[in-house]
Parts: sequence; C-alpha cells; structure tokens
Amino acid sequence: MITIDFAEASGLGAVEREKLQKLQEIFTAHVTANFEKNRYYEGKISLNEVNIGIALPDGIRKLEIGCAWGAKTVDVLAGLSQFDGFVGENGVEVPELQEIVAKNRLISEYMKACRDELKFGCTFATLSAAGKKGCRIRFHSPQTAAALWDGQKGRIDCGFAIIDSKHDILRMEEIPVLVNFYTDDAIWVLRRNSDADTWKAERYKNKMGRPLMEPLVWNATSKKPLGRSRIKEPIRRLIQGYVRTIANATIGLEFATSPQKYLLGVTDEQYDMLISQKFKQYVGSIIASTNNPETGQKPEFGQLPQGSIAPHVEMIRVLATQFSAATGLTVTDTGVVNDANPTSSEAILAQSRTLTGMAEQLNAGNGDALREIALMAIAITNNTTLEALTEEQKSVVAHFKNPAMPSISVTADAAVKIAGSDPDFAQTDVFYEMLGFDQADIRRIKAQKTRARGLRVLDEIENEDTGEDVENLSGETEPDRQNGDQKDDRLYEQGAGGTAE
Repeated sequence: MITIDFAEASGLGAVEREKLQKLQEIFTAHVTANFEKNRYYEGKISLNEVNIGIALPDGIRKLEIGCAWGAKTVDVLAGLSQFDGFVGENGVEVPELQEIVAKNRLISEYMKACRDELKFGCTFATLSAAGKKGCRIRFHSPQTAAALWDGQKGRIDCGFAIIDSKHDILRMEEIPVLVNFYTDDAIWVLRRNSDADTWKAERYKNKMGRPLMEPLVWNATSKKPLGRSRIKEPIRRLIQGYVRTIANATIGLEFATSPQKYLLGVTDEQYDMLISQKFKQYVGSIIASTNNPETGQKPEFGQLPQGSIAPHVEMIRVLATQFSAATGLTVTDTGVVNDANPTSSEAILAQSRTLTGMAEQLNAGNGDALREIALMAIAITNNTTLEALTEEQKSVVAHFKNPAMPSISVTADAAVKIAGSDPDFAQTDVFYEMLGFDQADIRRIKAQKTRARGLRVLDEIENEDTGEDVENLSGETEPDRQNGDQKDDRLYEQGAGGTAE
C-alpha cells in the first residue's frame, strides 16, 4: 500500500498546490477500497470475514479458501477486448503511429491496462516526450494515480501518477520518490528529497491545451464519471458466500471421512485407554472389550449417521448461477457443473451473448480513449499541437478483434463466400485474417506469393529468349516458315487431285 504526503512542495504555484491537495485527498479516500478490490481479485479471503458465527468454529478462522471468481470476473471480459492497432482514413496502418505502438509495446500494455480498468473501474494513460522514442506512453492503475474530473469540459481537469517509489523498511510501506502532476499547460515533475520528507517541483511546458493524461473508463455514470469496478459490492458478497460454503463443505467432508463412533458400558481404565489412542482405535480393524466388572454391563459399540455434503454442493450451484447472472459469465466459467450448463454450441453461444455485448461496450469506450491517446502521441512526436494535426492524422481509429471470437471454420466459410462475389477481397489482409492467419503469417504468405510471381515472370522471359535462338539457328524467318507451310499445302492438294483423276 502506498501513502502520499506531498506536504509543501517547493516551486508550485497556489493554484497547482490547491489542485494537488484535492488529488491527494481523492487518492487517500480510495486507497482502502482499491486494496480490497485487488485482494478479492487475487482470491485472498479469510474465513474471519465470511463467518456468520454458527457452523464455522473460531479455531479455523484464519484458514484461507482459494477462490478465482474475482479474477474470472475481470480476466474473461478483458480477454475479449483485443486491441489490434490503429487504422487510418484509407484503411491502412499509419506509419508514424505504427512506430509509436511498437516502441511503447502498446498492444501488450493495453492488455494489462484493461485488467486494471475492469478491476478498479478505470486506469490512466500518461504521455511525455521521450527523445528517440518520440513519445512515451505509460499506464497507471488507481493504486498509483488519481485524477480530478471536469464535468464542464467532459474530461479530466488534472491528475498525478507515481512514476517511481521505494520500500521504506521502517514504515513497512512503499514511499513515492518521483511523481508527475499533469495540468492543462504543464507537466510538473515532483522529486522527493532523499534527506527529508520534502518535495521539489519542476515545471515543463505543455502546449497541448489539456493534461497529457487520458482515462480508460468502464461502466461510467453521470455520478461516477471515472467508472465502477467489475468487483463491486454484490459480487464480493457472492464470493464470500462461495468461500463460506466451501469451508462448511470441507468440514462436513472431514466428519464424513471419519464418522463419530461411541462405546457404552466401559470401565474407567478402558475409557482412558480409548481416549488416549483415538486414532489407533479408529483405524484398527478390531475393537475388543470385556464386561464392566462394576455394573456387569456388556459394552455396546455404535456409530452415528454420516453427514452429507449434498446440501453444500447445491448451495454452490445456486451461488454459481447468481454469480453468472450478476457478471455475465457463463456458469461454465465458474467451474461449477449443473443443469444450467449449456449442452450444445448454440446454447453456449446464447449464454455468452451478454458477455459479448459487454466486450463491445468496453471496446467502444476504450476505442475513443485510445484515439485521443494516439492524437496526442502524434502531436508530441511532431512537436506540434492537436489543432495543427492534418485531417488524415485526425482520422485514425482504434481497431479491435471481434469479441464474439467466432470459430475459424465459420469465419473462413464467410471469407470464401465474400471472395466469391468480390474477387478483389481475396487479395486483402482481412481475407487472410478471417481464414485464421495472424499478421506474421500474412506477411510470409504475401512475400512468398510475390517471389513466386517473380519466378514465373523470369521463366516466361527465358522461354521467349530460347524460342528466338532456335528460329535463328534454323536459318528461317517467320515469313519463310509460313511460305513453306503454304507450299506443302499446295503440293498436298495437287497430289490429291492427280490421284482422283
């Protein structure tokens, strides 16, 4: 957990100091909630917080039951949002953006940012000039960044991101040492003095007219413009129910494995011996005892009925169905098999439509944010402003793969049918993508096709050259051969006529 205390950073103006103070308050207010969401994502849930004080004994409250439902809630939806680069107005990749994407590893970084976005409700992308890179793009989760929303402008007014931190052994926590503070006209770099808990701010001019910080937001509302987490309160309660039920089922299974037995009418010495060797008496195949000399009673052996874990299994199924309805995941994603599991491919597709719709919503929102990031990246690389960008540069859009994830056979069949009505479609990259090839395979295919065409052209040229040499060696020209052929025809006709006479 990171704590922030900028105190009185030297070099800041009064306005910037006030905004930074508000950002610090926002960050501090959400530290506990963000830590809680991350804990449920990691599945670190103890019985102490789920025990209702009836069935679970106090002695096992520290026991932790693994539960991946929190991670599933985030990862399955994030896996359907696959960013595939930017496309320009003419439908091809923009070279300068392609270079920025490659140098910043934007596609792989987006995958991590998308998980943070769904986990916490939002994540932040920050931009800065970076020498040969042209523009550096980094993503920060709400655990290391905060922003202040401006409803009038419809974007963030300012924000900060922790760029570097160190672990304080005495405090047993992370201490920020480098923080970037983003405003409309500058980037303020705050550095922590090593000898004291004081900060020094340096101002770097920003001519973009807006903060070089853009949020990727999931499930925003007018009240919460910076989004809401997928691991919200109702989901956490269902996860608690699952953990509690699994713990009860585990205890019930222990009793079912070692059923309770009883032995009546034994002497005190026999009782002490049985109590001191409980496990040996349980696993032994023979239990022997004599009559009680004091009462003359014959010892009576018995076993209590075994408990059943069937009610616990039914409860897990109920929780899995509720969890599926709340998150849009299929029941199969929860790892629970019941009557709600689909039995055909059509049923599986029907169950996943809700999640596919969520993925389309996620891609639409993130596509707008990525476009803003791309425009600012181009402007930073060219050392210009957003207004100075050309219409062609402003026309870029983010491209995502189909979240429905159709099978290769289905998309290949559709591609072949389209190519049948439009032959030019078979020469496009989209055609090969629908056949299931990735960009690396497409480049190899096109390169080898180009090589094959070149070899065919060379063969045709060589064949033409060989034909001319043969004609020259025969000593005949094309007209001579034609005349010779006509002469042979006349001789044939004369011979035929003479024979007839």
